[in-house]
This record gives sequence, C-alpha cells and structure tokens, in this order.
Amino acid sequence: MASAVGQCAMPRILLIDDDAQLGPPLAEYFRRFELDLQLAGRPSEGLAKLRSTHFDAAILDVMLPEMDGFALCRLIRKSSDIPIIMLTARGEVTDRVVGLELGADDYLPKPFEPRELVARLQTVLRRQRVAVSSQRLQFDGLDIDLDTHTVSRQGKVVSLTGTEFALLALLAREPGKVFARDDILNHLRGHDAELFSRAVDILVSRLRKKLEPLDCIRTVRNAGYALALARV
Repeated sequence: MASAVGQCAMPRILLIDDDAQLGPPLAEYFRRFELDLQLAGRPSEGLAKLRSTHFDAAILDVMLPEMDGFALCRLIRKSSDIPIIMLTARGEVTDRVVGLELGADDYLPKPFEPRELVARLQTVLRRQRVAVSSQRLQFDGLDIDLDTHTVSRQGKVVSLTGTEFALLALLAREPGKVFARDDILNHLRGHDAELFSRAVDILVSRLRKKLEPLDCIRTVRNAGYALALARV
C-alpha cells in the first residue's frame, strides 16, 4: 500500500463508507479544494484499491459491513502509514480513543460539515509532507535515518532492536519534549505487545547504554523522558 504523498497536483483520497448518499456529493465538494475523492462501499473493495492504486489519505467509517472501521484501520496499519481519518455516527470518547490508539490520525463524528473534513484532511496531508521531506534527524553526535532505521553515534553505527529504534525516533522527532510513560506505551504498543509500564524504564536503560558516551535521554521526575540533544 502506498503511503507517501504523491507528486500529482491533486491529492487522491479514498473514502470507505457504505452510505451511498454520502460519497458522490462529497466527491464533488472535494474537487473545489483540488482533492480527488475515490469511493469504496465495502472494506474488501477499499483494501483492493489501496493495494492497486496510490492514495494520499483514507477516510474510514466506523460502521461498515464485513468488518468495522477499527478492524479495517488495524489491517491497513499493518502495511501502510497512509494518513487515516475515522468517521462515526457514535460520539463516544471511547470510539475516538480506540481509533487513535489503532493508528488513526484524526477522528470526526457524524454528522459533520464537509468543510471541516476538508480542513482536517489538509492538516494530515501537510503533516505527511513534512514527514516525507524530513526522514533524517541529526543531532550533536547522533544521526538517525528514519528510512533505513539506522542510527550512528559519533560516526559509528549502533545496532538497535525495532522497539528501541521506535522509542528513539519518538523522542527525536520532538527533542526536549517530555513524553509520559503512558504516551510511550501507546506509541510502542504495535512494536511489542508485551510492553508494560515498568518495561518502558528498562527499554530506556537499554537505549542509554547503547548510546553511551552520549548523554541522550533525560529523566524528568514523575513526568517521563525527553531527548536531551540539540539539532544540528
């Protein structure tokens, strides 16, 4: 499945929703903002389109035949980092939390204003463009390549596990920001299902040892962890 923002002038968006009354007028509205909205009425149809065609973002309804939008989001996330916005007629906070934990980028309850959906789409597309253009993070003594998942410490390659790399990348994307253990757990859950709160401390300890003599990760008492290096 394609995930990067395409080079075409009009971003292509996939809507997976079984409401036949929603798609056509929404597609016409999207064209006013130079967004090409393609439609799929069933998850199986949507998955087939994602495999065969490049899309810049996907919009998933929660209430779908074959499988619900949460299961669909989980399935898409196994092979793609395409931006995803969830739609649902149910306004429960639980639905929103579940969707975001499964990897959705945003969430909009039905009924919604089309202009708000367009605005949210434009926001996630901008985020994706920044991510695509910034795949290398460089700090004083530390180089992180997000494409190849390689890390160099003072010019020497450091071998990290997938979970260790995911933690370092999380901290490095926002150096100085303090991430609580719960935030780290939610981010890493897809990398290691057995992670628990104490395991975050162990993981940080392992990562610190591998990055020595650099003093990379700062502990903020009763708050969490932050990357303590300056960008170059």
